Amino acid sequence: MTSGPPFGATDPRLGGGYPHALARTPSTGSLAPEARRPGSRGAGGVVAIVLAALATALALLIVAVVVGPTAAAIGGVLALIPLTVVLLTIRWLDRWEPEPRGALWFALLWGAGVSVLVALVGNELGAGYVQQRVGDEQVSLLVTAGYVAPVVEETVKGLGVLLIFLFRRRYFDGVVDGIVYAATVAAGFAFTENILYFGRAGEGLALVFVLRAVVSPFAHVIFTACVGIALGIASRRRSDVAPVVAFPIGLAAAIGLHALWNASASMGSTFLLLYVLVQIPIFLAVIGLALWLGRQEAAVVRARLGEYAATGWFSPHEVEMLSTGRGRRYARSWARRYGRAAARAMRSFQNHASDLAYYRQQQTIGRADLRSPGDEAALLAALQHDRARFASARAGR
Repeated sequence: MTSGPPFGATDPRLGGGYPHALARTPSTGSLAPEARRPGSRGAGGVVAIVLAALATALALLIVAVVVGPTAAAIGGVLALIPLTVVLLTIRWLDRWEPEPRGALWFALLWGAGVSVLVALVGNELGAGYVQQRVGDEQVSLLVTAGYVAPVVEETVKGLGVLLIFLFRRRYFDGVVDGIVYAATVAAGFAFTENILYFGRAGEGLALVFVLRAVVSPFAHVIFTACVGIALGIASRRRSDVAPVVAFPIGLAAAIGLHALWNASASMGSTFLLLYVLVQIPIFLAVIGLALWLGRQEAAVVRARLGEYAATGWFSPHEVEMLSTGRGRRYARSWARRYGRAAARAMRSFQNHASDLAYYRQQQTIGRADLRSPGDEAALLAALQHDRARFASARAGR
């Protein structure tokens, strides 16, 4: 391959001659049709998102009817706070290989709509059945919270993650992907559920907000993440039996953690002790896992793009930029100096490079069957198109 003069060399923080390969400016005429990032959702994906959105609208309408329009509006505003915190955390975790937006929208709406509707019906039926059997309303509430709700809620949330695994399999290629999808489903569920709890709280709203938005904003995320982790591990196996075994194991762990949380929440003063001794260590363990996985993903990007660099597709400076969070952030900041078009080109370049690294990783671990043979050519063409877009934006500055 040939390359033009490096650009960005005037900024010493860019490593001198960085990013070298972005200087290549092939004609965009033949590359533009292929520049679309692989993974664009088809008609089936659009229908799924629309149906999930309708379910979300229905769930929110039911909640508004139950608590009243004013209380629902206040609850909705407050529920946006923990939702924003969780989604920003998910975005940080998903920074190395961003998942398709369509799949993430489906996950969020499945959680906020479908999961909530099923949970409302399932929990109500379960509570009614227990009430008939024991004849004690207080016991019925405790049994529903400790046993019925964890089973119903984690099953329907887990099914959302499983659907993404089955129908977007080529983009579900590891534990991080599993956690991202599971956490997004859980975030949607917690958002609608929080509106219901906040709307019902009345004078106790401040306490309920602290308990749900400050003390435990990641509770549902941790529960459902068990399913995502299990399916993420299964995604690395060639055996068709792996997901069949992994899903129930992950689901059982999610139900167990959810049941433990609900049981501890009903123990009054004992809750604080269990929260400190059990819930906080679990949360810290999940944080530790996320940090470790982030380092692993960075290492994958560095190793796989290094292979492409050996044949001239990337310079060493680009590989360094693309495989470090600091390098990526500074590159985007630097690109913004040349305008929004340049910034978009840089972000697209980084995303396409990550996709290419994970395409190569799938080949390396023996999962070439998950991707189309044409994906590599499309990604390389898209990278060239990004380079041309950046060069054009910078020249027009």
